[in-house]
Amino acid sequence: MIRVVIVDDHPIVRAGLVGLVESADDLEVVGTGATGLDAVELAVSLTPDVVLMDLRMPDLDGDDATARILAAVPSTRVVILTTYESDDAILRAIGAGASGYLLKAAPEAELLAGIRAVAAGEVALAPSVSRVLVRRAATRTPAVQLTGRELDVLRLVATGLSNREIGVALSLGEATVKSHLLHAFTKLDAKSRTGAVTKARDLGLL
Repeated sequence: MIRVVIVDDHPIVRAGLVGLVESADDLEVVGTGATGLDAVELAVSLTPDVVLMDLRMPDLDGDDATARILAAVPSTRVVILTTYESDDAILRAIGAGASGYLLKAAPEAELLAGIRAVAAGEVALAPSVSRVLVRRAATRTPAVQLTGRELDVLRLVATGLSNREIGVALSLGEATVKSHLLHAFTKLDAKSRTGAVTKARDLGLL
């Protein structure tokens, strides 16, 4: 069984998603929530295979929640299910590590197939999202290259965590976190945490 957590701040939408997922013989809903913080807490406590969640939620948006979930539970996959398909929203979610970005208007079969694909280690993207990524890749290649760990640290900086909290989330010493940040600052030509996050987002790295 594929264990799924569903998080959406609209009760009717959430109930509909629960019904849809539970209708599949190979999928099981193990938890539900209404906020981004719920998503993180449920992922940590339940270690589901997939977290299916909205992009715009109280407390913490889906992209920031994605970064926290993956830092704490790397084995869990995240699928963003939303009505938003703007370039920036898509890039932030994918940059945070989401394995899927699907639209709520998609056919039910497509949503279920997306969950299964992500659980199997694949990527599930709505056709319109794929077009955005292809267009961006063709027109914009960042000159700045950050390491995976530098990106991990910056994603958590963007959520407001301190160096100590980032160290705990990534199982790193505080000095190591600071070192990764300093390297990122140098590469991004930034002088502050906010400046580094802003520059990384402008370059499409986050």
